[in-house]
Amino acid sequence: MKLGKEKLFTYIKDFGFGKKTGIDLQGEGNGILFDPEDIGPVELATTSFGQGVSVTPIQQVMAVAAAVNGGNLYEPHIAKEWIDSRTGKTVDNFENEIKDKVISESTSKELRYALESVVAKGTGKPAYVDGYRVGGKTGTAQKVGPDGQYMQDNYIVSFIGFAPADDPEIVVYVAIDNPKDTLQFGGVVAAPIVGTIIGDSLRAMGVEPREDGLEKEVDWPEQPKVEVPDLIGLKKKDVTEYMTNLSIEVEGSGDHIIDQEPKAGSKVEEGAKIRIYLSNKKDRDSD
Repeated sequence: MKLGKEKLFTYIKDFGFGKKTGIDLQGEGNGILFDPEDIGPVELATTSFGQGVSVTPIQQVMAVAAAVNGGNLYEPHIAKEWIDSRTGKTVDNFENEIKDKVISESTSKELRYALESVVAKGTGKPAYVDGYRVGGKTGTAQKVGPDGQYMQDNYIVSFIGFAPADDPEIVVYVAIDNPKDTLQFGGVVAAPIVGTIIGDSLRAMGVEPREDGLEKEVDWPEQPKVEVPDLIGLKKKDVTEYMTNLSIEVEGSGDHIIDQEPKAGSKVEEGAKIRIYLSNKKDRDSD
């Protein structure tokens, strides 16, 4: 109410909602916003938390990217470049074109921290990825039925995440329509999928894990994860003292540990299995 409809809708439109993004795909929709003349106190309130409006996934991704990248609203494309499969030559490519500057860098920095807190300490914890700073936000949208009324127990649940939270490189958005046999909340259903995609993507991109992000807040009955010790170079008989809360699976023969999986420093559930690979001293020296 303090913000007012004029300023709220100015920001909504600045972030690209209510109009096509210009992505190079056919059939893009505008989404649905209230007509300014029809906005009263109820419409203002519901719009502020996303009910009574409709947005497309690409609008959502474009807007969140702008919110966390320093405030730059980029025109989206489905590919960086098109390559002729026969010749291997680039047919067309796309530069990062800034459509607008929607918020300041300082405001964007505050948003990044707030959204990282959602994943570390709030409803987005299932998207948390050990070793990487992840930010994000849950979404739980009540669906409208054929009669124009909101449906009961029928939602589109979603999660949008980005990483690394302090210097974003990727945004991942997952929405699931009316998931069955589960609590219909974005943090429960969609967030774990986003976390898996982000973790796999960052590793594929060669982004190194770090330990300077917000630590995950653990809720009961969830147990804190334990760090895998460095076992390489130890003798098999010396492993026991390191394995008070982990179990061992042995591969190979010999007395010396030459490799392990997961690697040292990884975070795993208490009681998780650690595989060690053995060799004798002569084999290890020859390696």
